[in-house]
Amino acid sequence: MPSDRPTAGHPAPGAGPVAVLVVTWNSAAVLPEFLASLPDGMAGLDWRLVVADNDSADGTVDLIRSLAPETTIVQTGRNAGYAAGVNAALEAAAKWEGGFRAAVVCNPDVRMRRGCALLLVDALDAPQRGGGRVGISVPLLYEEDGRTLLHSLRRESSVTRALGEAVLGNRRAGRFPRWSELVTDPSAYERATVADWATGALMALSRACLDACGAWDESFFLYSEETEYCLRARDRGFVTRLEPAAAATHLGGDSQVSPRLWTLLTLNRVRLYRRRHGLAAATAFRAAVLLRETSRAALGRASSRAAARALAGPSALRATPGP
Repeated sequence: MPSDRPTAGHPAPGAGPVAVLVVTWNSAAVLPEFLASLPDGMAGLDWRLVVADNDSADGTVDLIRSLAPETTIVQTGRNAGYAAGVNAALEAAAKWEGGFRAAVVCNPDVRMRRGCALLLVDALDAPQRGGGRVGISVPLLYEEDGRTLLHSLRRESSVTRALGEAVLGNRRAGRFPRWSELVTDPSAYERATVADWATGALMALSRACLDACGAWDESFFLYSEETEYCLRARDRGFVTRLEPAAAATHLGGDSQVSPRLWTLLTLNRVRLYRRRHGLAAATAFRAAVLLRETSRAALGRASSRAAARALAGPSALRATPGP
């Protein structure tokens, strides 16, 4: 029986429920609506909710206990980062009797449309032409108005793509696969499109993919953790694919306006590239990204000014250890 409440559900024989994994940090403002939306979003599935809380100070944990008392809550005891929160939630779900058959990882500011998760889970493990299977499935994401489509699909970073974005801007360059990470072709969002990676606000992961890839990489405190995981999954034969029939609203974040968060996002892009491509290629990639941020800083963008300063420092090319 599918559950009606955010934390109900019992494993089907030999299968287990779907684990809904959420990482919170001072998320009390968005949680009530998120919890209320889960029954529709998870309709048709047997599921259970796990929340990993990164030491919230706004009553997040008490709110969850009040609104969804059967939730498995993991308190990390510190602001451990997104990947560490996902890992803590995965570890808790692994202890359930019978385990779990798939995981839906989502932000607390996501609102799934009815049946979204069922479509994502059903898309998992599908064989792909040319080899591999769907290990990660993602929905269409819309802005808060519920109508404006977010370009959530991405191509793997390259020097030419970083240069294209520096010269043309993300959206104009996005029309040309060689010149941008961002996928803006409207037709890509109308079919089951395989991408190198996708925005991590909401994604379903197969049990086979999770078992093959292991833990999320905690060396990325925030940003690039989903990029690294999708690329690692692809290396192991599990693709990331859009399921266009599934949809959700993402209330968004402040990485575009906060200099601190934009700097972290930018540095982590360079550090991930450094790990996968070596020092010489990463030096060229950093130069291209620095060109982009410098040009935008000249136009008065404070977040780009902060990112450019950080990119010019020696730590920008520090290779983070692998998972």
